[in-house]
Formats: sequence, C-alpha cells, structure tokens
Amino acid sequence: MLAEAVVKFQSEAIMETFPAMGPVKTKIIGKETQNKKEASIRVQEDMNYKLTEEMSEYRPEQEKLLWNLPLAGSAFKKVYFDPSLGRQVAIFIPAEDLIVPYGASNLENAERITHQMRKTKNDVKKLQAAGFWRDIDLGEPTNVMDDIEKRKAEEQGFSATTDNRFKIFEVCVDYDLPGYEDEAGIALPYIITLEKSTAKVLAIRRNWYEDDILKLKRNHFVHYQYVPGFGFYGYGLIHLIGGYARSATTIVRQLVDAGTLSNLPGGLKARGLRVKGDDTPISPGEFRDVDVPSGTIKDNIMLLPYKEPSQTLMSLFNQIVQEGRAFVSAGDLQVSDMGGNAPVGTTLAILERTLKVMSAIQARLHYSMKQEFKLLKTIIADYTPEEYDYEPEDGEASAKKSDYDDVEVLPVSDPNASTMAQKIVQYQAVLQLAQSAPQLYNLPLLHRQMIEVLGIKNAQKLVPMTDDQKPADPVTENQNVLMLKPVKAFSYQDHQAHIQVHMAAMQDPIINQLLQNNPQAQQISQAMYAHINEHLGFEYRVQIGQQMGMPMPPQDMNDLNEEEDTNMTPEMEAQLAPMLAQAAQKLLAQNQTQSKQAQAQQQAQDPIIQMQMQELQLKTQEQQRKAQKDQQDFQLKQQQLQIEAQRIQSQQQIAAQQVAATTAINNNKTNTQRQIEAGRLAVDSVKTHHTIENSRQMKEADIAMQLHTAERQAQQKKTEKKQPK
Repeated sequence: MLAEAVVKFQSEAIMETFPAMGPVKTKIIGKETQNKKEASIRVQEDMNYKLTEEMSEYRPEQEKLLWNLPLAGSAFKKVYFDPSLGRQVAIFIPAEDLIVPYGASNLENAERITHQMRKTKNDVKKLQAAGFWRDIDLGEPTNVMDDIEKRKAEEQGFSATTDNRFKIFEVCVDYDLPGYEDEAGIALPYIITLEKSTAKVLAIRRNWYEDDILKLKRNHFVHYQYVPGFGFYGYGLIHLIGGYARSATTIVRQLVDAGTLSNLPGGLKARGLRVKGDDTPISPGEFRDVDVPSGTIKDNIMLLPYKEPSQTLMSLFNQIVQEGRAFVSAGDLQVSDMGGNAPVGTTLAILERTLKVMSAIQARLHYSMKQEFKLLKTIIADYTPEEYDYEPEDGEASAKKSDYDDVEVLPVSDPNASTMAQKIVQYQAVLQLAQSAPQLYNLPLLHRQMIEVLGIKNAQKLVPMTDDQKPADPVTENQNVLMLKPVKAFSYQDHQAHIQVHMAAMQDPIINQLLQNNPQAQQISQAMYAHINEHLGFEYRVQIGQQMGMPMPPQDMNDLNEEEDTNMTPEMEAQLAPMLAQAAQKLLAQNQTQSKQAQAQQQAQDPIIQMQMQELQLKTQEQQRKAQKDQQDFQLKQQQLQIEAQRIQSQQQIAAQQVAATTAINNNKTNTQRQIEAGRLAVDSVKTHHTIENSRQMKEADIAMQLHTAERQAQQKKTEKKQPK
C-alpha cells in the first residue's frame, strides 16, 4: 500500500511539475510592456534550457525528492553556485541530513541550519584547488555510518558499516565572528564549513549581500513538506498510515502462512508405518511402497487440523487497505461507475472530492518549487552578463541580467488542479458554458489552453491567435484574410495606406468574381471589413491626438515603453474627457469641410456638371441683361410721367387765364347776364377743373402702378439669380 501510494505520487508529481517543455513559466512584474513581454519569453526559455539541458542533475534529483517526500514527510533542496562546475546547482537533501534547532518554525527564521554532506577525497581537493575551501590536510576519511544510515542501507539491500567519504558540516549560523564584530554587537549571518572528524574549519563566508545595509541572511535551502506537522518537519505516509501498513502487512503474512500450511499440511503417522524413501517428498505421479502393520493407510496417518485462510482476515485486510488508499487518495476513481450522461459539474465535484488530499499536497509542492526557482533566478541573474555579447537569434535561449529584474519565475504546475483529468474536466465545463454564449469568451485562447493541457506540442501553430501576430505589410494582410488567417493592426502603422490597399482588394473585380463561388466569401468579407475598421479606429485615435496637440495615451502593448503607465485614474479620465470632446468636435467640423470641398471638386470635374455650370452662367448673364433693360425702361417711364405732369399743369394755367380774360371782357354786361355768364363760366370752370384733376390722378395712379410692377419684377429677378440652380 505504501509503495503504491509513493509510486503514484511520484509519477503524477513529476509529470505535473516537470513537463517536457520545461518546469518554468514567467510572470511580468508591474505594468506589462512589449519590452517586458519579450524579456519574459527570453527568461522562460533561458531557465528551461538550463534546467533541462545544462543542469543534467536537476531532474534525477527532483525525482529522488518526490520519492522521499511522501515517505519521510520532509525533503529539502539546496540551491547554490558550484565553483567546480562553474554553474548553479540544485541538489536533493534527505531530511536526516539537514539539522535545525528544536522549535524552529521554518528555514527563514531558524538561527542555525546545518547541512551534513559526504564528500570524497577527490571532491575535497577540487574545491580546495578552486579556492573555495582552505588548502589544509584532512588526512584520510575515518567516518563511521550512524544508525540512520545503516538502517536505510539495510532497507535498500546493502550491508554497509563504514563510508570512505569525509563528513562535512556546512553551518548557516548567526555568529559574532571575532575580528569582524558588528558595531551594535549583533550576530551576523555566516556560512561556516568544517570537517567532522578533525573539526577543522574549511571556510567562513558572509551570508549576506555586500551592498545590503540591513545584512539580511541569504537562504540557500527549500523545504518541501508532504503534510505539515506540529514541529519543523512534516508528516509522511509512514507517520500517517504507518499503522495501516503495518496491520495490512501482518494480516497478509498470516493469510500467506495459513494458505501455505493448508496446502502443505503436516501430521502424525503410526510408528509401525514404513514408507520407502520417506525422507523425500512424493513427487506428482509417483507411487511408493508402503508397509502397513495393520488396517488401512488412512488409519495409520492423521493430518493436523490446519484451517484455510480466514475470510474474516481477508475482509479486514481489504477494509484496512481501502481506508489507507482513501486517506492518501491512492485509490483510482471508478469512472465506469458514473453514468455516461453525467453532467460535467457532477464529474468535477467527484474528482475534486476524491483528489482533495492530493490537490493540497500539489499546492504545497507548487509553493516550494516557486521558492526554489526564485533562488535559482537570483543565482543565474548574478552570473548573467549585463548586455548581450552578440545579438541573439530567434529561438535562442539567452537572456541578459536586466531581463531577470522585470519578471518573476513560477512553476508550470497548477495548484488548483493536481491531475490532467481534473484539468480536462474543468476545461470541458468552460467549453460547455462557452457554447451557450460564445460572444462572451475568447474561444481561440480557450482551445489553445485545452490543447496545452492535453500535452500536444505547437499549440500556437494549431490555434493561431491575434496576439501572436507580428506587424505585416497590407498585401500580406490581404493574403492572410483571404486564407482566413488572423490579422492584427498596430497603432504605429500607416493606417491610411493599409485602408487603401484593403479597399482596393475588396473592389477588385477579379477578386470579387473569384469569391462569388467561394462558400467562405462572407467570412472573408467580414474579416476584411473588421480589419479595416481596426485600422480606421487607430487612424481616428491619431487624428484626435493631432487635434488635441498631444498624443493619446498608449493603448497597444507594442507601443509601450518601460516607463509608460497604461492605467488611467478616474481623475485623469475626468480631465481628459472634455479635451477629447473638443477635439472630436474640431475633427468633425474639419472632416465635414473637407467632405464638402471634395464633393464640390468631384462635381467640378464631371463633364455634365461643367455643361450645367456653363448653362447657368449664360442664364445668369441673360437675367442680368434683362434686369439692366428693365431698369432703363423704368427710368424712361418716370421721365415721361414727369413731362405729362408738366403739360397738364400748363393747361391748367392757360385755362385759368382764359377764364380771367372772359370775365374781364364781360364786365360791362348787365349784372344779370354777367351773373348768368359768371355762373355758367364757374360751372364750366369747375367741370373743366374736375376733368383735368381726374385725368391727372388717373395718370399718376397708372404711373405708380407701373413703377410698383417694375420694382417687383426687378426684385424677383434678383432673387432668382441668387438661388442655386
């Protein structure tokens, strides 16, 4: 039962934490920019290359750790720079080889950490020759194995009693070193290395960064725990289900013994019974001579009453094993017991409950690996050049020191899902949700992650995404759209040129003719217009910035620099919104003016419009000529009316003179005649005056009517002249 649990844990954990592509992924620190994005890719490739290719011991050491961890409950990794190899090293340390003070809660707070290690004489000479240890004579190794080492050797099938290697103690301790005392009397962190048998000090080194004012202790060890216990060390399967394993082992031995005795029983025989060659067992198909003193053979032989293996013990054994497996989640999930139409949520819930213990252990493993990768990242960054000695090619695993400052390294394992089955069921649940509302989900990203969970290589080629695209010329973009490949616009491109090339392709009659019989013509058209709209949006953003007199805040990750911040606070948005409104109005007015000018210019170039304009000019000239003639006729009529008025006035004066003369001539007549004549003349004068006055008023009214008609016609012609044809 223990072996089954350990083997399954090791197999699942190594596949989850160390896939073929490498165990490291990166996360950008701070704001995501294009430079940081490229740096994270370089760091991820560089560390995975070092862990899979350069550090050849890493995977074997990790598998040793994953074998010892579930049994002992605690295992350690030591991460350091090995001067004899000239590179970083991460080795596995069994729990019994790392000694900490009683009561220490963790490695970070422990005041002393002692690593007990074995070194051959040749290894010691290498480190001494490299200057890492003092060049002193340690004599010959005289070490004797302790009880723990002897017992482990016996469990592994060895019978070792001594070890011909030096036992070295490397102690990370806070120590007030004589001659290097701190001014405040505080013990400072040092690493003191000594050999056990001779008690000679091989090296003393400071355990803090030289430029660290606080002189904080550097940690070189990582603690992996299976299940946290009461003290510093964790609990393993030996502690948790050791009683189950011991009981199951005892019951198995009893069942085997009972079966053996039942199949090969012993017994008693009569003293006088003789079997020829009775010292050897009877072979199958063999018959021997027997001397029977009296009676039959069965009366002279009695078998001891051995029982068959007990069914009670068998049931107890099965129950103990089942409980032990259930505790460590080593039992396989009986998927066949579920209904074929079981909902994904139900399956996911059963998986989660069955793998709850394993998921918690995987989460602890994920955390410890994260701490280990941080230590590795620090050492790799310390020995990485500031700049490239050469320009790295695409796909080459190389990074510079500044790249490691911008990213954080993480394990590729998922602490929320301990097995591939659990991940697949989770993604299946998401895919079912996406089918109900596909417009809410990024389906290409979801399918790519599903492919990566299944362990299929080159997921980026199988499911290409827009974010993977690099800037391309407009003709290449047209080719990708025609092949229904994803395309992406970038803010720094010449959007007007791209739009012109794309529109030319959409209006090309040959392309349209070929696409008529294509069943994917509608999708191609939609993709092209969507891409054109993307360029149009970027172009509008640029024009708004020009109207504002300042560039718009960066939107595309490819345009961001290290110092730029993409987050916009509510205060910044409140200040920017009125400026954008004014810029939008200015841009609208400018575009409207340009549109009218372009429309007028286009109309002016049309031959029909030009002929209409010439006809309009001729009509305008004719109207102007008629207006001038009407004005001259009006002035002539006014002069004629004035002359007629003068003539009537002269006639009135002459008539008055005639009346006066007639009156004077007839003064001598009799008063009666004169009165009669005077009355007659007065009546005639009045009639004449009334006739002349009526004639004058009628002529003046006629002249006024003609003047009003002429003015109205002139005003109407002016109005018709102003109106556009």
